[in-house]
Amino acid sequence: MSGGRARRRRALLLLSLALACGGLAASEVGSRVREVEAAVGAPVPVVVAARDVSPGAEIKAGDLAVREVPARFAPPDGLASPNAAVGAPLGTALVKGSYLTVSSLGAGESRRGRGPGPLHRGQRALEVAVAGGESLAGVARPGSRVDVLVSTDPGEGPARTQLALESVELLDLSSGAGAQAGFAPGEDAAGEGASVNASSVATLRVTVRQAVYLTAAQNYAREVRLLPRPAGDRGRAGRTAVGASEL
Repeated sequence: MSGGRARRRRALLLLSLALACGGLAASEVGSRVREVEAAVGAPVPVVVAARDVSPGAEIKAGDLAVREVPARFAPPDGLASPNAAVGAPLGTALVKGSYLTVSSLGAGESRRGRGPGPLHRGQRALEVAVAGGESLAGVARPGSRVDVLVSTDPGEGPARTQLALESVELLDLSSGAGAQAGFAPGEDAAGEGASVNASSVATLRVTVRQAVYLTAAQNYAREVRLLPRPAGDRGRAGRTAVGASEL
């Protein structure tokens, strides 16, 4: 009888030790996961090509898949759901496993010189007041690609300029944003946002999330500028920002 009780006590002791070790291991894993997420961001859904797709092809549901990647590595104009792209024409070739982005949709007609194509599911046309627009007239034409820079006001916290969006399609560009807002470029008007320093209005093809971000920048940032891209340039600079303290 005593031998049986001793074996049961040993079994309970071993079980308790195993549970304690498991709890410590789980805690260590959880800690490491939190450290990684703090460094690269939590996983976010991104749409990728499930197979090779040729330029000009109409995108089908079977052409796409959803993967999760750390937020730091997700493309700025990436899509989170295939529903935003199904039925849209593909402007550039997609290789299996590559990201599907807004800049790869509806670009085919623009490159053939017929101007911007129509909006597709998941896309929006957004007007943005931009600075330096007078110098863009000769190089930034409807259908071309631009990068978007946003500069924050030093009065609202640490001033910095960041590359907010890359390879966004320009739908239209007109002059007179500063005059329409009632201020000359550079005139001080607290709370008027980027329109204070703007000289033109650009219409951009963006996602809903990008539209919300640019609208906030329009209202609260000091300045929004466009950087025209050479035709065919699809390179990525990644997240780039310079603060006033670095100058």
